[in-house]
Amino acid sequence: MLKWEYALLVRRRQAATNDLGWEVVFVWYGPDGSMVDVTPYGDTALAHLNRAGDQGWELVAMSEDPSLPGNNELHRYHLKRPKPAEPPPRQRMRGGRRTLSG
Repeated sequence: MLKWEYALLVRRRQAATNDLGWEVVFVWYGPDGSMVDVTPYGDTALAHLNRAGDQGWELVAMSEDPSLPGNNELHRYHLKRPKPAEPPPRQRMRGGRRTLSG
């Protein structure tokens, strides 16, 4: 049975930390629970989505949070890809006990 793993790319427009303007920040939430600032990898959502696509991710949904005040924006890109197959469990040797005789 095919299993899936999921990730989330979040695009956030927020007040800049070093300026009076605004900055766009991208954060990747991986299937392993990691949270990584991927802003340096591109300045558009398309750049990030294409990079994810190169790694086998497929965009399945996009949502926007309109409840944020002012000029803030929050976009969520939901992605999935087939989960890598787990190796089959190791089989135990069957039969009687083996002993070494000298």
